[in-house]
Amino acid sequence: MSNTPEDPEILPEPANLRFLRRLVTVLTAVMIAGLVAILSLIVIRFTAATKPPAPLPAEIALPSGATASAFTQGGDWYAVVTTDDQILIFDRATQELRQTISITSAD
Repeated sequence: MSNTPEDPEILPEPANLRFLRRLVTVLTAVMIAGLVAILSLIVIRFTAATKPPAPLPAEIALPSGATASAFTQGGDWYAVVTTDDQILIFDRATQELRQTISITSAD
């Protein structure tokens, strides 16, 4: 084996190839950092969102003749959807009826 300049093991690396190798290395590092940042944000969001739910009332007194078909709640209220197309919104602290909304058909 001769040590001539034409030998590929001895030839200096072209500048374009060196630039390309550095560019790929930087891109790989940026992609890894971005993936770690995204995963960190997901973990932070899910752990912060696991606060305890608002307590449910032990009993809900509906108006006479009303039958519940659905239930939902917010921070300081809860609502019951009845089978006669009404939404009854109650105050969580006092358990008093706050508002009644009639659901009408768009026919």
